Amino acid sequence: MISGTSPIAAPVRSAHRFLIVLVGLSALMLAAAPMPACAAEGAFHAYLESLWPRAAARGVSRTTFTQAIAGLTEDPSVPVAVGKQPEFERLLSAYFKEAVSPTRIARGRGLAAAHRTELNAIVRRYGVPSGILLAAWGMESDFGRDRGNKDVVRSLATLAFHRRDNDIFANEFISALVILEQGRLPRDRLIGSWAGAMGDPQFMPSAYLKYAVSYSGAGAPDIWDNPADTLASIGHFLRASGWNPALPWGVEVVLPENFAFKTLHADFGDFAAMGVRAANGQALPQGKATLFLPAGAGGPAFLLSDNYWVLKAYNNSDSYALSLACLGDRIEGRNGLHRAWPKSQTLFSRTEKLEIQKLLAQLNLYRGTFDGKFGQASRDAIHAFQIEVGDAPADGTAHADLLTRLRAAAAR
Repeated sequence: MISGTSPIAAPVRSAHRFLIVLVGLSALMLAAAPMPACAAEGAFHAYLESLWPRAAARGVSRTTFTQAIAGLTEDPSVPVAVGKQPEFERLLSAYFKEAVSPTRIARGRGLAAAHRTELNAIVRRYGVPSGILLAAWGMESDFGRDRGNKDVVRSLATLAFHRRDNDIFANEFISALVILEQGRLPRDRLIGSWAGAMGDPQFMPSAYLKYAVSYSGAGAPDIWDNPADTLASIGHFLRASGWNPALPWGVEVVLPENFAFKTLHADFGDFAAMGVRAANGQALPQGKATLFLPAGAGGPAFLLSDNYWVLKAYNNSDSYALSLACLGDRIEGRNGLHRAWPKSQTLFSRTEKLEIQKLLAQLNLYRGTFDGKFGQASRDAIHAFQIEVGDAPADGTAHADLLTRLRAAAAR
């Protein structure tokens, strides 16, 4: 799902579906204490009533507010959904194979043909490739088949009540009331996931207010039943998040034999001078690039442009962003991976990843968040450690013996 307060993400759904809110929301949800099935009705309504001054400050009338909370009860199914994030708890290769499936590719290509006229106009308007637009739609709701059936107002009220230590859900609850106040949508249209993400692009209410657009320019954006509005809204969000129409999201590359892995960050031209070439044989683009080896030097290799990090605004997970990017390529007819995923890979637990981050910080190599999730900051720190101790290849990947070696280094 997407929050309008910041174009960043957090999770919410089935084995191949993932959402967004803010970069720290996933940690907040996973750290949350188990919520009771049902709190006292009086306490719940007292809390909702306490939000009235904030709602009024955002232009919500007393009538709209009272109608929204009248008879509202907690949704006991909402807390049950808080759990692990598949995009962080599985091997990227396993997640990728499910997300970039032949069925999803075929479905995306069919929708590309069915909505060619609208897609062409949206691409011209926002500069985001049609494959990326369709892939985001497919990743977020399986092209509308998995958008959720919860009353968003009730879900957000429940989450806000149980997470009073943080304003995210309270703000989203009030944003839902703003939608009702402005007459954009009737209450029965605010249907979505248990976390409040709505429609095919899984926008949170604040994101709907900020990013949802009507393709035709008439009426409220319909991100449930109007594919053109869904695609235009995704395009608007990504462009507003910094998408550069002059760049691809990245390029799958082939590394030369005995590549030194001296750095993971350089310009595309610098990598080309090191002997790195595009797997499709075309010239590399221009601009800054990051070398990404999601399964180590023995698997697929990518040079990521700035646009890749824009995709992470939808969900701050490399599994998600890389799957979305490659799904978009496949929908547009480009070939599959040049190099297969290795048969043997190491999957560290969340606890082990957290220990690795802390040990790297102890060695003055890691300056990121201690969250047990490996992102670019973790890869950079691992790469620095590999260079420092003379490991080869220094690919920034957490190999099986990394934790043992870090413990030994920290002890010294």
